[in-house]
Amino acid sequence: MSSEDTVSVTVGVLALQGAFHEHISRFSSLNASAKGFHVRPITVRRPDQLAQCHALVIPGGESTAIALGLRNAGLTEPVRDWIRQGRPVWGTCAGMILLASIATGGKRGGQELLGGMDVQVGRNGFGSQVYSFECDLLCPAIGDKLFPGVFIRAPIVERLLKDAAVDDALHVPQGVMVSYCSPDMRGSNPHPVEPIAWLPASEPHDASDSKNAASHVVALRQGHLFATSFHPELTTDTRLHSYFVREIVIPSRS
Repeated sequence: MSSEDTVSVTVGVLALQGAFHEHISRFSSLNASAKGFHVRPITVRRPDQLAQCHALVIPGGESTAIALGLRNAGLTEPVRDWIRQGRPVWGTCAGMILLASIATGGKRGGQELLGGMDVQVGRNGFGSQVYSFECDLLCPAIGDKLFPGVFIRAPIVERLLKDAAVDDALHVPQGVMVSYCSPDMRGSNPHPVEPIAWLPASEPHDASDSKNAASHVVALRQGHLFATSFHPELTTDTRLHSYFVREIVIPSRS
């Protein structure tokens, strides 16, 4: 394949807090073996850096700290506008929380969410730091080989949101802290939510069937938004980074 046939994309990794160095490394490593595309990963700390990108990654870390960093850097509204425009974003762990419409289990006072994905997630849904774990995941979109999932204080998918007008209080236990994205971001994504990866004890299915089914899902896609509750950047397996570029970033440019 000639250089003229290679698609070049700039992927920005939000670098305010969390595992952004690891994402940069994984995207850079794709260029040694990728056919058909070249990735230029850059760190994003300012709106002008975001404007250089074709896609954005919100890394794992501490979601309240990242939300505060976005606000202090003047990036909250630019990133929301980016999401509204249907531009590609991948949130890993804390990034999944920020992309959710509803997040439960936060600190007193809640936290600011970006929104964009019609999903409710629970912070630290798999347990605190001492309950971090690794397991192989079913991910048919990238092949039959299981994907090594690294879960560190990971969020859990509690339910998919079919109706923006549903009474959310009915789905949240009394006394649990709840955070909501801004009303204009709720239900703004015209695409359906698609499960991408599952815990190994469950078969691939429609996660919207029930809360129990949803809780087995650990990766979701909704249009050009992608979220994983685990940390693909902490492994040497780059298949999900390649999937993001091939299936979400490059098609968004056409």
